[in-house]
Amino acid sequence: MLKTIHPLIGSELLAILAEMGHGDDLVIADRNFPAESVAAATVTGQCVHLAGVDTTEAARAILTLLPLDSFVDAPVRRMAVVGEPESVLDVHSAMQAVVDAAEGKAVTIEPVERFAFYDAARDAYAVVQTSEARPYGCFIFKKGVIFD
Repeated sequence: MLKTIHPLIGSELLAILAEMGHGDDLVIADRNFPAESVAAATVTGQCVHLAGVDTTEAARAILTLLPLDSFVDAPVRRMAVVGEPESVLDVHSAMQAVVDAAEGKAVTIEPVERFAFYDAARDAYAVVQTSEARPYGCFIFKKGVIFD
């Protein structure tokens, strides 16, 4: 047991977050995402399962440890709604609030077409799959630098 580490962050996820470097991507996905097959192509080949939590709860915990990249225009990408790429669903608005709160400022979240999102996810460091039931609850976070 460690102090100040959110209880959702188990040893496997903690190791992944610690190993990631500046510019590495972490996928946080919903229950419908092909997490295992996509994770097999990632840097670690790992899919971490966070059962019983949604993507925003997972992100809130992860962002207590993971800084977002301040050197890119959009450090967070989301899967765009098929046929309506600019649509912002409830899950997207909820994630916007989480990342803005974690960073203490407005953070750009960029929509990415579904199949382009899958391709980008395969290039990520690892995948975290949640029990998120809301469709299009899939996000990619780019790790930043700690300046302190």
